[in-house]
Amino acid sequence: MVIIENERIQDIPVLHLAKREIWDTELPLIIFIHGFNSAKEHNLHYAYLMAEKGFRVVLPDAPYHGERSKGHDQQKLMGNFWKIVLGSIKEVDLIKNNFTDRNVIMPDKIGLAGTSMGGIVTLGALAAYDWIGTGVSLMGNPAYVSYAKLQIQTLKKHGIDINLSDQEIEKTMSRLAKYDLSLQQEKLAGRPLMFWHGAKDRVVPYRNAWELYEALLPDYKHSNEKLLFMLDERAEHKVSREGVLKTVEWFGTHLAPAGQNA
Repeated sequence: MVIIENERIQDIPVLHLAKREIWDTELPLIIFIHGFNSAKEHNLHYAYLMAEKGFRVVLPDAPYHGERSKGHDQQKLMGNFWKIVLGSIKEVDLIKNNFTDRNVIMPDKIGLAGTSMGGIVTLGALAAYDWIGTGVSLMGNPAYVSYAKLQIQTLKKHGIDINLSDQEIEKTMSRLAKYDLSLQQEKLAGRPLMFWHGAKDRVVPYRNAWELYEALLPDYKHSNEKLLFMLDERAEHKVSREGVLKTVEWFGTHLAPAGQNA
């Protein structure tokens, strides 16, 4: 039986899942980050399937989302998009440290995944932390700088005031570059990484993720089983059941401890 506990890690509301019979033992950890304008509960189907396979799974609410909502409208929330992304990256580390201190995870078996904004967080966190053993980006974008510039252009095109000077924009881009995996692919260092994307996705187009995948191929020529790009030709901005199941399978292959049939 899978247990779901509603917990708080500092001021971060999280859902914590694992099988009852192994709840207090050290398990591989998967942190799963939800998408923009979503909440932790919306990804329970991923977490349940992973917990059933023997993983400890944690679903946090991102800043300004779920239980942490400030009641912002869509436009104001979008204005805080990169603040939310960078805040989530820092909180991934807090969550990992909390569960490490509780002695209920395997410190060398930690995975990170997310949908849309959560996929963007995942890719940025891989650039920031070498303790992440494997990642899955579902509809994410690794090219922080170019994607941020596209967002600004789109907002301006629609007459939305971004309230940032050119100097402030430049400062923001410099900060984002530190987490831009497309600019520093060497930081991935051969870790297993899976991408899933819909070919018809107009919310987060797949081009930047595909370009990174192609750039990484030479680095994985002797371990090509550790790099995967699933492109669903029919899908838009929604992960198919095939993508969900492949995500669970990916962690079973690349994160399960030796001898465990996850």
